[in-house]
Amino acid sequence: MSSIWERGVELPSFETVKSDKKVDVLVIGGGMAGLLCGYFLQSKGAKYAVIEKDRIAGGVTRNTTAKITSQHGLLYRRLSQDFGQEKAAAYLKANELALAQYKKMAATIDCDFEEKTNFIYTTEDKAKILDEVEAVNQIGGKAIYTEQVEVPYKIEAAIGFAQQAQFHPLKFISAIAPDLSIYEESFAAKIEKEHFGYSVTVINAQGNTVKINADRVITATHFPFVDKYGMYFMKMYQQRSYVLALKNAAKLDGMYIGNRQKGDKLHNLSFRTYKDHLLLGGCGSRTGTKCGAFDELREAAKTYYPESREVAAWATQDCMTLDGLPYIGRYAKKKDGLYVATGFNKWGMTNSMAAAMLLTGNMDKELADVFRPDRSMMKPQLFINGMETAKNFVKPVGHRCTHLGCALKWNKAEKTWDCPCHGSRFEEDGEVINNPAQKNLKG
Repeated sequence: MSSIWERGVELPSFETVKSDKKVDVLVIGGGMAGLLCGYFLQSKGAKYAVIEKDRIAGGVTRNTTAKITSQHGLLYRRLSQDFGQEKAAAYLKANELALAQYKKMAATIDCDFEEKTNFIYTTEDKAKILDEVEAVNQIGGKAIYTEQVEVPYKIEAAIGFAQQAQFHPLKFISAIAPDLSIYEESFAAKIEKEHFGYSVTVINAQGNTVKINADRVITATHFPFVDKYGMYFMKMYQQRSYVLALKNAAKLDGMYIGNRQKGDKLHNLSFRTYKDHLLLGGCGSRTGTKCGAFDELREAAKTYYPESREVAAWATQDCMTLDGLPYIGRYAKKKDGLYVATGFNKWGMTNSMAAAMLLTGNMDKELADVFRPDRSMMKPQLFINGMETAKNFVKPVGHRCTHLGCALKWNKAEKTWDCPCHGSRFEEDGEVINNPAQKNLKG
């Protein structure tokens, strides 16, 4: 299964790191967030390197639905209640600045960038849409209320943000990456604090050990791989969701995302058009738990677009935080010089840009506080994560995750072994696909 973005785009390739190096900033991870960090560091004339264990954009980035929006579900009412209107406004502003930066860069990049109105709709409760409209407008946003959208079933109401965007992520990366200082097939195995900064042990393509010394290190590896700092294995879980690309289906003017909390997943789908394709998404669940996956989406396609033809199917994986906000900033409270960008929830493209701008000094520092990784963990999701981990620690099964030893579940739809604790995934033969696991399953 491969995404529609992988067709007809050839990304540049880079050598593995071959010798010890000293840089000002080392970026670990060659997805959208890491590459954008490299882009901004290069524009500042910094001595830096980006290392990627496989190929750039080879993970979650290639499997996105590629929406760029500051509208992240029905978020702003809750943010205003939980954190106050000032922090809700800061989150909105940071993501609007990220959107504006994409627009600025796309003006000179052929990446199918299009401005669209993004809508969050509900089939259940009109009141929560009205509450969100009010919350957005109170913090300086401009929200649209409507009861008429292009989805193929009846809704109660929707909230829209105008002048959001969609693009082709790999075309974008193929334009910005060639001139960056990137090393592929360079696996960061260990990060150690030294008197000068940090020493990172890297295993290259030949299996040799190389040291990269850096004043600062940015980890943009989707799920952070250093467990002894930051408690990210307690602060996040991962969620899989699924996408079909359909031909001979509807051509939509907007982008649409459902917000139904329970019940029929066939009325909680996401929709966007790319050229003559309709991207139909949804049917997500915690990694390693049962879900309808592609079967439910295919049922929806047959129901709503009976004349359509499936031309691609893929899945993606998102790191979900305790409070719905990313972790961007210092990796842990006492770790000066070690930074993290993770927990983008389902808004990876926009938050990747926001993270890169924040971590490279291209965004007002006053906006950084809302993203602080060391904010309170006392949220209901922490208890849920703990219970899921405890349950799968004691379950007697044959296959166990090489991260922290949780019982793995067989994913029939994708033929993989998936961890319900922290979201690591493995091929049928045991090769690791998704972190935080760093080692393959034993034969």
